Amino acid sequence: MLDPAILGLSRMEDFDVSAFIDLQIQAIKETLGDEKALVAVSGGVDSTVSAVLTRRAIGDNLVCVFIDDNFMRLGEAEQVRTMLSSEPLNLPVEVLNERLRFMEALNGFSDAEEKRQVFRETFYQTLKDKAELEESKYLVQGTIKADIDETTGGIKSQHNILEQIGIDPVEKYGFTVIEPLKTLYKHHVRAVAREIGMPPELSERQPFPGPGLSIRVVGQITPEKLDELKKATFIVEEQLNPHSPSQYFAAIFSGETPKELKVLKRDAAEILEMSESAVKAGVLAEKATGIINDKRAYGTIITMALVDNADRTIDPNYEKLNGITGYINDNYPEATRLLLLVDKKETPGFIVSIRAVKTRDFLTAEVMPIPWTTLREAAVKIFDSCPKISRIYYEVTPKPPATVEYE
Repeated sequence: MLDPAILGLSRMEDFDVSAFIDLQIQAIKETLGDEKALVAVSGGVDSTVSAVLTRRAIGDNLVCVFIDDNFMRLGEAEQVRTMLSSEPLNLPVEVLNERLRFMEALNGFSDAEEKRQVFRETFYQTLKDKAELEESKYLVQGTIKADIDETTGGIKSQHNILEQIGIDPVEKYGFTVIEPLKTLYKHHVRAVAREIGMPPELSERQPFPGPGLSIRVVGQITPEKLDELKKATFIVEEQLNPHSPSQYFAAIFSGETPKELKVLKRDAAEILEMSESAVKAGVLAEKATGIINDKRAYGTIITMALVDNADRTIDPNYEKLNGITGYINDNYPEATRLLLLVDKKETPGFIVSIRAVKTRDFLTAEVMPIPWTTLREAAVKIFDSCPKISRIYYEVTPKPPATVEYE
C-alpha cells in the first residue's frame, strides 16, 4: 500500500493518525475500485481496524467472515459476531464453521513451527474457498509490522505472512492481499482504532494469536487438552484482567513430572537466600519457542518451586527472581523459559502455565508481577473447573529470551 515515509513512519513517534486513516481509505479505494474484497475478522484490533477502513472505502463490497477453527475461546465466535455487527461498527460478519477441517489438518503435529505452517495453509485454503464463492480477487488482512519482523527475522512464522517470505498469494490462492496496517506497530493500531470510534472493548482488546489456542496447546493437540485449556483460559482472563497486563493467557502441557536439576536447585537457593530444601528445580519434557542470539530457538522449559516445610508454595520476590533468570541465561543457554509453581494436586494430570506481560510493541516484553494471591485464586478455580489439570505455574521469563507465546 503506502510508503511509510509518506506518513513520517520512519520515525514512528511522528505518526499522524488522521492522515494515516485518510490516506489508507483513499489507497484502498484506488486499489479496489468496484471490486469485492474478503476480510477474515477475529475480534482483535488489527483485523477489525482493517475491516473498518476497507468498509469505509468500498462499502457493501466488503465480505466479512469469522473462521471458527475450534481454537477460539469459549463462546468467542458468537461474541465476536455480535460485537462487530452492532453499533458503532455495523460490520456484517458471517461465521464459517471449520472446526473439523482444522482439527483434522493439525492432527498428529507437535512441533511448534510445523503447527504454525499447517495452520497457515489451512487458513488460506479456507479463505480461498470463500473467495471463489464470493467471486472476490482481494483479501484484506490485519498484518502489522511486528508480524513481519518476527517472521522474516526467523523468530516464528506468523500465520498471516505470505509475500514477505516468497509466497505468491495470487498464484497459490487466487487473490491479491491488501495489508493496510503493515507499517504500524500495535500501539499505533490502537491509536487508529480509537480515532475511528471503536469502543474500548475492541480498541484495547488484548492480542490473541491467529492460530488461536492451537499454539497454547503445547505439543500434540487433543480434544481433551483443548477442552481443559478453554476452561482454564476463561478463568485466567477473568482473574488477571483487573491488573491490565498487555497480554495474559494460559497454556497447557503434558503431565510428565519435571526431571530434577540438582545444580540449579543449589544455585537458585543461594541467589534467593533460601535453604536448599525450600527450592525445587526441574525441566519439562516439552520445549517452547524463544529468542537466543536474535534467532528463533526451540528450547527447554525450566520449572521451579519455592516451598515451606509443609511443601506448600510460598510467595516469590519478583526482583530476586530476576537474578535467577539471569543465571539461567548464562548457565543454561538452551533454556527459553522459567516457570514458577503456583499450586499442585497430588493426582496426575496436565500442566497449565499462566503468562502475563507488559509491553508496548511486542518486540520486547517484561513479566507482569501479578500478586501471588491472585494467581493462587486462579489456581483454585482452575482445579475446581478442570479436573484433569494437576499443576499450575506462572511464567517469569521476559521477552527475550522467551517469546510471548509458547509456540
